[in-house]
Amino acid sequence: MKRIGAHVSASGGVENAPLNAATIDANAFALFTKNQRQWVAKPLTTESIDAFKANCAAHNLESDYILPHDSYLINLGHPETEKLEKSRDAFLDEMQRCEQLGLKLLNFHPGSHLKQVSESECLATIAESINITLDKTKGVTAVIENTAGQGSNLGFRFEHLAEIIDQVEDKERVGVCIDTCHSFAGGYDLLTQGSSAAVFDEFDKVVGFKYLCGMHLNDSKKGLGSRVDRHHSLGLGVLGVEVFKFIMNDDRFDDIPMILETIDDSIWGDEIKLLRSYAE
Repeated sequence: MKRIGAHVSASGGVENAPLNAATIDANAFALFTKNQRQWVAKPLTTESIDAFKANCAAHNLESDYILPHDSYLINLGHPETEKLEKSRDAFLDEMQRCEQLGLKLLNFHPGSHLKQVSESECLATIAESINITLDKTKGVTAVIENTAGQGSNLGFRFEHLAEIIDQVEDKERVGVCIDTCHSFAGGYDLLTQGSSAAVFDEFDKVVGFKYLCGMHLNDSKKGLGSRVDRHHSLGLGVLGVEVFKFIMNDDRFDDIPMILETIDDSIWGDEIKLLRSYAE
């Protein structure tokens, strides 16, 4: 079964996210468990945690198909010690929030070298950051999102993801989330179903579908290989819809959260219906 939703608002408390997912007929969703643009947030209350779990249960939203995203401030590959430790502390807090909420996944952007160290050194630091955090937590998988390669961000090549995973000690608790917009901007041709098949065959060879824990389904405002991260609504960008038709008819993408981060939340319900229509 295809599990489709969107990155919904948790404004007013995380317990509101499953309610917002239900309004767009989602059977998966993403959320921020804290303000994504602040380093520190108040701890989750028992009341909020209980309400989140109750609202998920009431709308048949299972934890396997919830893909929380960490703060955009975190850089697990930061070349400066003090700022790296700050990122690691924040990432641990994010993982612990997932533990409290009974969630099994945490999606994050791998990190940036800031043109201060080599790519391999930065990737090794990211892997070390993951190892440190997994040692201090349980039950939550660290899900590395591929990037568009904007600026000095790493993770825009499948080889980057594989290099990180290779250095993670607990392979059972690491995975990846593939963003279609990021993949396209990073240089992977997803314009046709045939080229999409070739890209995901390459992904399987380099990383492996066993590590695929989620998808972000986004069209792109910028062209192939632009290295610019600009999402668009499905079918309204330069990417088009063929890749989404491919994904919706390939059972390798069954039973993972597939999340819209498209730019117009007022049509998320329509986009979910559109995606489901491709699978019929």
